[in-house]
Amino acid sequence: MAMISLSVAAVLALAGLSNAQQNILDDTVFYGQSPYAAPPIANGTGDWAEAFAKAKVTLAELSLEEKVNLTGGIDARNGCSGNIPAIHHVGFHGMCLTDAGNGVRATDFVNGWPSGIHVGASWNKELTRSRAIHLGGEFRAKGVNVALGPVVGPIGRVALNGRNWEGFSTDPYLSGILSQESVIGIQSRGVIACTKHIVGNEQETDRNPSTDATTGQKTESVSANIDDRTMHELYLWPFQDAVLVGTGSIMCSYNRVNNSYGCQNSYLLNHLLKTELGYQGFVVSDWFAQHSGVGSANAGLDMVMPTGATFWAGNLTQAVTNGSVSEERIDDIATRILAAWYYTGQDDDFPMPGSGMPEFLHEPHEIVDARDPAAKPTLLQGAIEGHVLVKNTNESLPLRSPKLLSLYGYSATGAPINNPQAAGFGPWSIGTSSYTINMTNILCGFYNTPCTPAPDIAINGTLVGGGGSGAITPVYVSSPHDALVAYASEHDVALMWDYVNINETGFVNEASDACLVFINAWATEGRDRASLSDEYSDNLVNNIADQCANTIVIVNNAGIRVVDGFYSHPNVTAIIYSHLPGQDAGKALVSILFGETSPSGKLPYTVAKNESDYGSVLSPSLPVAPYEFFPQSDFSEGLMIDYRAFDAQEIEPRFEFGFGLTYTTFEYSDLSVGSTDASTAAYPTGEILPGGKEDLWDNLFLVSVKVHNTGSEFSAAEIAQLYVTIPGSGMGRQLRGFAKTEISPGASAELSFALTRRDLSMWDVVAQDWKLPAGVYLIEVGASSRNLPLNQTVTIA
Repeated sequence: MAMISLSVAAVLALAGLSNAQQNILDDTVFYGQSPYAAPPIANGTGDWAEAFAKAKVTLAELSLEEKVNLTGGIDARNGCSGNIPAIHHVGFHGMCLTDAGNGVRATDFVNGWPSGIHVGASWNKELTRSRAIHLGGEFRAKGVNVALGPVVGPIGRVALNGRNWEGFSTDPYLSGILSQESVIGIQSRGVIACTKHIVGNEQETDRNPSTDATTGQKTESVSANIDDRTMHELYLWPFQDAVLVGTGSIMCSYNRVNNSYGCQNSYLLNHLLKTELGYQGFVVSDWFAQHSGVGSANAGLDMVMPTGATFWAGNLTQAVTNGSVSEERIDDIATRILAAWYYTGQDDDFPMPGSGMPEFLHEPHEIVDARDPAAKPTLLQGAIEGHVLVKNTNESLPLRSPKLLSLYGYSATGAPINNPQAAGFGPWSIGTSSYTINMTNILCGFYNTPCTPAPDIAINGTLVGGGGSGAITPVYVSSPHDALVAYASEHDVALMWDYVNINETGFVNEASDACLVFINAWATEGRDRASLSDEYSDNLVNNIADQCANTIVIVNNAGIRVVDGFYSHPNVTAIIYSHLPGQDAGKALVSILFGETSPSGKLPYTVAKNESDYGSVLSPSLPVAPYEFFPQSDFSEGLMIDYRAFDAQEIEPRFEFGFGLTYTTFEYSDLSVGSTDASTAAYPTGEILPGGKEDLWDNLFLVSVKVHNTGSEFSAAEIAQLYVTIPGSGMGRQLRGFAKTEISPGASAELSFALTRRDLSMWDVVAQDWKLPAGVYLIEVGASSRNLPLNQTVTIA
């Protein structure tokens, strides 16, 4: 069964309408664009067999009403984002589901971890897993059964998307590998990982339906119109990786996919996810993302949040009774939920759901300190490795025994608030403490009500995370200012700072060894960004650089930040993207500035010279007639986003994907490519297990390369990247491997990569399978997507 994906123009043509005609008022014109697929029954394949056996035993003891109770959220009077009720007579104590992929949100005594974009910039598999293991430990200690992360959708199609910072990368391979490490780490602590949001959740604008208060006219959520090949090779790719390693839960998205809501899209959930990928876990709705009862049940939704009372609960019981939903389907839902519970071992000595998540922190509550002292090295190293040095003229960094440093900007100090202001959503709980905006202007974006335009900078202090459900609530914040003061006091460095007169020609002491300018680019769930740069911050940098010959800019960015407004200023000698480092932000930055650690991060996205270089995917799609009430976003660029588009269109970026500097230099040599004895037949033939046909994961080629640290002073980590050009794919190079290792001065390391069948395949829309094309494959290895000194070809007959 092939997915049908038509552009809006094609749909209108079939309906006999033109763009100039009146608005469509019902969605029948879109029927069939996303075909129906019947719900499959999970069978406990792969390593799920034992969990399913236990779930079946428990299921046999449940009444229909108890099975239905597993499907919908309740108000349990705790601080969890959502709850599933207990069924005590079978030993099931319920479930607490809580935000998010960057740490336990909106509670006390938890760490504030680096965000997804920061993890992506580290390109470090082992560090990503270590982070996830400790995250899982904190969720477990708080009695959280389901951690609502990691995020692999949005992947970052729209450069201005307000939630890109929650994910790892614009590249599906990098995003998929880091999602695997995250799922494995979280679930190793007995907590169910919820990989989200499937799929096409690539803009915040019109993510939810809205109703005009005056006319009563309803506008549906935006539809992500994605063709079959693009779906498989780009947007579904990292979800497939997460399914492969056993993610217990997947969250469906707010938007429509090919004009069918994500949480009632049977082709997406029943066919692509549960049948083609062999997914064994449960699908949970994003909060308030359910729009039908019977329809969503038959389409593959298994759990609805935050409440089942709107469409399910008694209505679902009645639907089974009258035959609208089969009891076999209800059994499958309940089995999937129970199996995920057993799969992660939550039947064995797991804390009571929500036991460490008080509803109100300002009222008396039991203190549950979820922090593990053993996590501290991972917290700090994670903060360090997500920094990316992109300019370093005349080796201005590291700073060597400076006498005087002058500090400027608005993103150096800690936010004035790290404390709940009220119950529920507030600046602290959704990460807006550094940002001058009222809560009405945040929540409007969550629920598609009119918003007042707001700037994309947070002038009240350093950014440790972004805004929304992925925000962090750290126990402390090491700000750059505080960390610099601590360093200065210990090393006799004089500091001067001016964080007030930040947009004027401020005074610069000519004795300054360097001027550090701190700016940021803020982003949040609920609204897309206005721009990838801002004149206010650019002017600030240039004003200081006009007076300071050694101006170092630290960009605290929740997404792509274009820097050509000051990049070419001769006195701007260094630029660091510090991303969103979490609570150890200042300590990490100081470690890099003074050479205690060599920077090792690389960009998980492309930075353009001009915003316009991103083309049609710079900004979110907006509703226009005749589909003003059914907003459309045609993914007509297909696979060509980020570096793929820049390469195909021969656009010179400011900083290419995978780029990053350090304090030494590396040399690549001795590329070796060897084949294995795995089958190279055109199509896979294996059994469908979680992740798809099992032979998709066969290693076809093993690649190795030697990397030599040619410097004499600094030890540093290098990230070797492997790109493949697949014959007949119509695509240029695509990332298909990376490895990171620390190399001492003068030393060398051998790095290895394995190329799987899927890595070398393309999706065949006719055969509806992954095809391994015959022909010559180009394998390139190097330091970034545009610095690939080694290459070799292999031929598949």
